[in-house]
Amino acid sequence: MKPLILHGHHTGPNPYKVQLVLENLNLPYEYKLWVLGDGKKGVKSAEFLQINENGRVPALEDANTGVVSWESQAVINYLLRVYDKSHTLSPGPEASEQDRVDYDKWTAFLTTTFGPMMGQRNWYVHYNATDNQDARKRYEEQCLRCFDVLEGQLAKSDGKNILPGGFSAVDCHYWPWLRQHEYAQLDVSKYKLFQKWFKSIGERPEVKKIDAFIAKEKEAQGIDSM
Repeated sequence: MKPLILHGHHTGPNPYKVQLVLENLNLPYEYKLWVLGDGKKGVKSAEFLQINENGRVPALEDANTGVVSWESQAVINYLLRVYDKSHTLSPGPEASEQDRVDYDKWTAFLTTTFGPMMGQRNWYVHYNATDNQDARKRYEEQCLRCFDVLEGQLAKSDGKNILPGGFSAVDCHYWPWLRQHEYAQLDVSKYKLFQKWFKSIGERPEVKKIDAFIAKEKEAQGIDSM
């Protein structure tokens, strides 16, 4: 099997999601590193826009099938359809329709709501040119509302996994975003089940492997950790 090529950078969570899925499926892959902007090796460069015309990471090239995918949810869905034949990370043939809907809705909650709220919170805390306290407060409230919703869902598994059936690609979607709670300056101390989930996922060997890889690359590039 030829290695898949994952295109990413180390300043955001979405390539990390795909790495988690690749690692859990034991798929060979190469990581091609890009930087922000339109310069050499930039995600807005002509070279990268031939891979993803939206100029964002992650993108995935699969020489085994000739398929190129981008947008993290689409990339992960592709990997699950093509390579997760045993359904280790996704609902299997025995799953109920409710199981399938739960998988879809909790994935969608991250990609359409929780993730974007975390992204906006980070923007106004760290990157906005002016100090906009109204925006910071709004996105703090929205993020914590999302943590409220997630805490209720985690109660169904006593904090083990987001879906009661066990570790799944849904956990892969959430982990890279929610590990940024300290960077986003959010107080999540009251969310005991989240804390339990966070500690458990953080101890998984594939997570430690990716964290070490990211830390090494950031050190080499002089990038502050998030």
